[in-house]
Amino acid sequence: MNDEEGAEASILRQPRAVWAVAFAAVIAFMGIGLVDPILPAISAELNASPAESMLLFTSYLFITGGMMFFTSFVSSRIGAKTTLLIGLVLIVAFSALAGFSGSVDQIIGFRAGWGLGNALFISTALSTIVGAASGGADKAIILYEAALGVGIATGPLLGGLLGGISWRGPFFGTAVLMAIGFIAIVILLPGGKSGGENSLKTSPEPIRLGATFRALARPGICVLGIAALLYNFGFFILLAYSPFPVEAAAAKMGIEDFGAMGLGYVFFGWGICVAITSVFGAPILTKRMGRRRSLVVSLVALAVLLAVMAFLVDSFVGIIICVIVAGLILGVLNTVFTESAMEATDLPRPVASGTYSGVRFIGGAVAPIVAGSVSESIGTGAPYFFGSAAVLLSVVVIAIGWRALRRVDGHIDESPVDEAYALTGGDA
Repeated sequence: MNDEEGAEASILRQPRAVWAVAFAAVIAFMGIGLVDPILPAISAELNASPAESMLLFTSYLFITGGMMFFTSFVSSRIGAKTTLLIGLVLIVAFSALAGFSGSVDQIIGFRAGWGLGNALFISTALSTIVGAASGGADKAIILYEAALGVGIATGPLLGGLLGGISWRGPFFGTAVLMAIGFIAIVILLPGGKSGGENSLKTSPEPIRLGATFRALARPGICVLGIAALLYNFGFFILLAYSPFPVEAAAAKMGIEDFGAMGLGYVFFGWGICVAITSVFGAPILTKRMGRRRSLVVSLVALAVLLAVMAFLVDSFVGIIICVIVAGLILGVLNTVFTESAMEATDLPRPVASGTYSGVRFIGGAVAPIVAGSVSESIGTGAPYFFGSAAVLLSVVVIAIGWRALRRVDGHIDESPVDEAYALTGGDA
């Protein structure tokens, strides 16, 4: 497809393979949001502290991030479709086991296994949607981020409904939904590693085991990875920690039946905002400002909002408004960061996706640990200050690596380091 045809292609006119993966991606991202409304319930019913409950995110994200470095190696050898299916099977198994757990430690362990399946699925889904979609990488990434937004928006709502019955409900709900995603991939993608519009094609050559690690030598990927790590720290401070101050503020207001359903509505509003700006806001902003400046402006806005949340942590209305408004900023950042990672180098997309995703998820894994400890030792608003500081550091990283990111704004001339890498390590 030439550039003119790609520009004219509609984001909705996609091969069947793309829609199958996008559907499964919606369900996968619902699995993240399903758990959020029940964190306080898990803390109360399993006699766990908020810090221990938030470790459900830490074990999940550490394994997800670590395994991202190997997903391109795996998918290039067994095929993208097989990799997606293995990931879905693991998520179904470990989410169901989490539902049967009798202690928070067991859930933390099963969430780690869940993270392994998630790594195989998410990284492969991103690279295959970008590779198979009509209309170019930008439209493919917007479609992927739209799936993320829809999943994140509906996940908390369903989690609130199921969590109102039992804290185990969202785990079993995730298992059922991912099983549906598995069936969709099997039915809609009859092809294997080769052939056909509706099959998920792999890399022309097997990707080496160390390719994703060597990709960190690329200045563009390195800068984006570190910046995204710091951004994800702020993202998961908001996502993993916010249910606790929101519920505490509801209790102070005398709203006794707020619970999982109330949190589900709050994060449903947040997710809707993520979806809207992922699809509509990010393209408008990047067209006017370019990707680098869009990142800086959005990161500064997020840092300011997180700082404001630290002061409004005891205000029921204030903290809810901030959580929902944050979704507008996060939707832009998710899309622009992902687009930038795909365009930062000429590496195969599975390698770029795995490297970038592996680094950024580590930031999300650290956030709940920090949030739990500083909220207990300093105060309930302290985690938001830490998140704000991390996001501002992300701006500093982008400013320092400004020239290394020229390619994300369409400047494809390579730096001397990139040229040297191309000559000596491009076959990694």
